[in-house]
Amino acid sequence: MDRTPNAARRPQLNRARVLAAAVELADRTGIEALSMRGLAQELGVVPMALYKHVANKEELLDGMVEAVVGEIGPPTGGADWQAAVRGRVLAARAALLRHPWASRAIESRTRPTPAMLSHLDSVAGLFLAGGVSADLTHHAMHALGSRVWGFTQELFPAPPTDPAAQAAAEAAQAATAAQLQAMAAHFPHLAAIVAARSHDPGSVVGGGCDDAFEFEFALDVLLDGFARLHRAGWTSAH
Repeated sequence: MDRTPNAARRPQLNRARVLAAAVELADRTGIEALSMRGLAQELGVVPMALYKHVANKEELLDGMVEAVVGEIGPPTGGADWQAAVRGRVLAARAALLRHPWASRAIESRTRPTPAMLSHLDSVAGLFLAGGVSADLTHHAMHALGSRVWGFTQELFPAPPTDPAAQAAAEAAQAATAAQLQAMAAHFPHLAAIVAARSHDPGSVVGGGCDDAFEFEFALDVLLDGFARLHRAGWTSAH
């Protein structure tokens, strides 16, 4: 009979295993529910065992961000700078869509991690390799903002996730036509753009907007604008 204790049969705990378990747990329960105690239970160890590999929860979050940013992978070659930047940003977006909690974790970092700096450096490098000046690249990176990471702070609030609130939202959507008519009397311009929106019930943008379309539309507008400025020889001195 095998009398090996359960602890001896478990894979050896290391930093990589701790971070992988933390990412998986956050994927299932969200970043708000993540705790060192809960992670220890997930791994079948006492909480103190985690502190040999991560000093505290902030270091744990740093490592989780590193893991997600590491999924973006290296830049693809062979494309012009505009297509290369677009592909890099959409690769970042794909990574963050796999981990819905990651955007909040990235925003919460007071200092960029090495993987974050490497990603930013790679995006800047795509501009520079395409002949875009360091000056314009600097301002382009500011304009892209969080899109570099694959997410944005949207104009419209996200739809509720609570079942009761979701049901209320769906009931409200049924009255959209009447609401639009009433809105048009006081806010005609808002009513016009709401009526013209693309629809995607699963959107995280909110209000039925097509989430992927809105993100890529804004990205393409920005990239086209950067290309126009580059062709015109723009500098901030102007």
